Amino acid sequence: MGGSVMLGSTIQGIFAEYSAVLLEGAVVTLKLLIVSSVCGFVLALPVSVALSSSRRRWRYPAALFTLVLRGSPLFVQVFLVYYGLPQILTLAYGGIVAIKASFWWHLLSSPFLLISIAFVLNMAAYMAEDIRSGLVSLPKGEREAAIACGMSQMATLRRIKMPWALRTMMPILFNEVVLTLKATTLASTITLRDLLGAGSMIFARTFDMTIYLVLAVFYLIMAGLLTVVFRFIERRFLISHRIANRSPDQVKPAAINAKP
Repeated sequence: MGGSVMLGSTIQGIFAEYSAVLLEGAVVTLKLLIVSSVCGFVLALPVSVALSSSRRRWRYPAALFTLVLRGSPLFVQVFLVYYGLPQILTLAYGGIVAIKASFWWHLLSSPFLLISIAFVLNMAAYMAEDIRSGLVSLPKGEREAAIACGMSQMATLRRIKMPWALRTMMPILFNEVVLTLKATTLASTITLRDLLGAGSMIFARTFDMTIYLVLAVFYLIMAGLLTVVFRFIERRFLISHRIANRSPDQVKPAAINAKP
């Protein structure tokens, strides 16, 4: 009993003194998660189409892209982008003075943008493979029906294949977002102070291991909120899809039997 009271007072003291630092780190973590998820999903769409293409000139580069990014650790990718990209651009422009005068300096001077590149590329590679699996799982009957209706390949992709793939793989895509939330802790390995970076700074000042328990609660809350939001989106999307696919014979009895 006394230990729990002491633990509670310690956590309360940490929140009272370092709440601003923790909230600032949580905001950075959420911003990184949103940017990497949204931009990674947008990039994954054309990559998934290229992966499922029958043309080698599209399929092979996309396959190489996903192989490299899925086959190497995200930790390595973060370091390559954060430290390697500035060196490559500096050499290409002939020195630090020249690169500062270019538009690339806005990118290189922002740790958030640099690490976002690594996360976006990694997220796109994983999501592209997930969406590709959904594209190739389209039932043969629906594919043949689209051809019988005279749809072009682009119209079939836009109206049948892609909606089917996104609906089928939605839980897996959402799971990728939750996994990326936990992967954002890699931001603390560079100069970006995310939630884990804020906690590490507090530990360096206090040497109190309780801060990591506080961080675990923070991540658990964020993951739980994401799960609730994603479950809600799944239910709404599936319900609306079922209503849209109802035949008139299915809808009419329901309307007749409805109470006034």
